[in-house]
Amino acid sequence: MPTISQFFGIVVRMYYDDHAPPHFHVYYGKQAAVIAIETLQLHEGQIPRRALALVLEWAAEHQQELIEDWKLAEAHQPLNQIPPLE
Repeated sequence: MPTISQFFGIVVRMYYDDHAPPHFHVYYGKQAAVIAIETLQLHEGQIPRRALALVLEWAAEHQQELIEDWKLAEAHQPLNQIPPLE
């Protein structure tokens, strides 16, 4: 599972051959969550509110890049790194 971005202790990853809807996985400490790319809503799991707010801000800035990485993952192609939130 490739890591596509990291910032403020948050790790963002995407799996190859993952199920729909398009989404990405977020890890913060021992907690994990799944965020839907199209709606930018928490799909499952739980991370602290502040970390979730940072992830959603980052995802809104990079939504098109996330969609492109999802398509690459479906095609088993290397995923692109996405710049971290600054």
